[in-house]
Parts: sequence; structure tokens; C-alpha cells
Amino acid sequence: MEFLYTLRSSSRVLKGKISVFCSASFEIDPKYNKVAREFVRAASLCGYGIITGGTVKGTMGEVSDELASIGGYHRGVIPRFMEQHVYPDLTEVVWTDTMAERKILLREGTTAVVALPGGIGTLDEVMDTFACIHLKQYDGRIFMLNHEGFYEPLRALLQHYVGERMLSQETMEKIRFADTPEHLLEMLQE
Repeated sequence: MEFLYTLRSSSRVLKGKISVFCSASFEIDPKYNKVAREFVRAASLCGYGIITGGTVKGTMGEVSDELASIGGYHRGVIPRFMEQHVYPDLTEVVWTDTMAERKILLREGTTAVVALPGGIGTLDEVMDTFACIHLKQYDGRIFMLNHEGFYEPLRALLQHYVGERMLSQETMEKIRFADTPEHLLEMLQE
């Protein structure tokens, strides 16, 4: 069961909401945090509300700091067992009981999900969303920020699935790869 409360107001009129999946690690190369901040700043200033895992950890914390610095709309979806990691300046917080429920609520009301470079949690969120699109349970789009080829191994694996007829080309086209934050934002607005 979710519990939603507002922590602060955001005066921006939103053109839509996107979910951003990213790393919770403090040990990643700072270049990934830099492009994450660039993307969420640009997306927010273009009118998108951002929905994330809402914690202070890793790239999620960097994204949170960036959105707070510009007054962007930022909903955090957080399992109760991670309460000690909640970012303190979210526009909204949605509490969940499980990680599975979190994934559903991260997508709720969004037109797209964006995967920034991230680890196994990010991959889980992307693949769960991809399966939901395939099963017509989510009608948004998936965009991967393929900074410096980060997601090339995933793209190659998915192409292998297409080649082996385990995945249709039509479904493969539901996931798009962008090399820069600027390109990703252009694709998002198409």
C-alpha cells in the first residue's frame, strides 16, 4: 500500500513525467554523475517532472541535488526498509513495502523511462519495464543514456535475442539508445 505526501511545492507546469533509473553506488566514475546531472537539469528545465528511487545514494543523490538546486519536480519512490536513505528535499515521496511495488510505481503516470548508467538495480528496472512494454502493460518508451558506450553490451545482447528470434525487431525498437544527454532529450521530445 502506498502512502504519498508532499514535502515541498514546485511551481513549474509539467509537460509530462519521466522515470529515471540510475546507480545508487558512491564508487562509480564521476563522469556518469556529471552526465546524469546534465540530463535531469535539461529535462526538468524543458518541463519534465522526474521520478526516481529518491535516495541520497550515488547517482540518485546527484540527480536529487541537481533537481533541488533548480526547483524541479522530483518524486521519490522508496521502500520503507530504505527510509534512512530518503533524500530530504523531494517534491513528493511515495512509500512502498517491496521493491516489486516500487518498480510499478516508478512507472506510474510516466510517458517514458530513462536509464542512466547504472548497476544491477538499474538493469532490473529496465528489463522489468521492457517486459511490461512487450506485454502491453506499459505504453511508455525506454531510453538508455549510452554514455561512452556504457550500454553497448546490453544492445548487443538484445540484438542477439532478435537474431535468435527470442525477441522481435518490433519490440527491440521500443528501447532506444542515445550517446549524449542532448541527444536523449531530443529523442524524448520526438
